[in-house]
Amino acid sequence: MSQDDDLNLDDFDQATPTAAPAAADETKRGEPEDQPRNAHDLGAVYDIPVQISAVLGRATMEVNQLLKLGRGAVVELDRRVGEAIDIYVNNRLVARGEVVVVEDRLGVTMTEIVKGDRG
Repeated sequence: MSQDDDLNLDDFDQATPTAAPAAADETKRGEPEDQPRNAHDLGAVYDIPVQISAVLGRATMEVNQLLKLGRGAVVELDRRVGEAIDIYVNNRLVARGEVVVVEDRLGVTMTEIVKGDRG
């Protein structure tokens, strides 16, 4: 799978199980032998709660400016109209996306997965 391919857990469900590679092959690639092979192996993590935040933009101001804000005040953010928003999972930037309207609610669609250091 190339880095640009999207990960889809449904693909794992459709895959037929294959025999585990020989231990020498696993050591050569540096992968553990007990690595999950399909989506069913990941079942233990499905119920773990995560916090997802979609950040439209940021602003910096002094406390006295903040206290002067009232109903109808506009706070200018550091993003332009149409610019991607940041999507965080547990305070880690994982993707960028766009705001969408779903019925009468706001939503976010991911347009880019952010590849970052895991170590």
